Amino acid sequence: MYDINCSLIILYSNSKVLLQKRTFDAPVLAGFWAFFGGGIEEGETPLEALYRETYEELEYRLKSPQFLLEQEFELEGKRGYMHVYIEKINLLKVKLICHEGEKFGWFGIEDIEVLKMLEHDKKILYKIFEVISY
Repeated sequence: MYDINCSLIILYSNSKVLLQKRTFDAPVLAGFWAFFGGGIEEGETPLEALYRETYEELEYRLKSPQFLLEQEFELEGKRGYMHVYIEKINLLKVKLICHEGEKFGWFGIEDIEVLKMLEHDKKILYKIFEVISY
């Protein structure tokens, strides 16, 4: 049994991924760079949670998210399970508005090691860069 179930979206464009910097007063992972997404509410599928969270956090309506992977993780003594999806976006046609976190930014593979992130999130990013570099 998992304490946390979440669904994550990774938006990418021009070989860069979008991440959010969590605020310094966030209850979890304050000041860390992280993915967009969140918990799966009762009665929701991971994909339904993904659509809801992406709109709540970025005012972006997903077009065709592609399933990438599922991964177990541990955070502050709790075990969790995440469902990760990716979607390519056209930055010329999309306006993103960040409603959660301090700010967001676009990062390439060369940025991963210097970002303040959880190691299991960095592993996901390496996998994503394998997929989007083709």
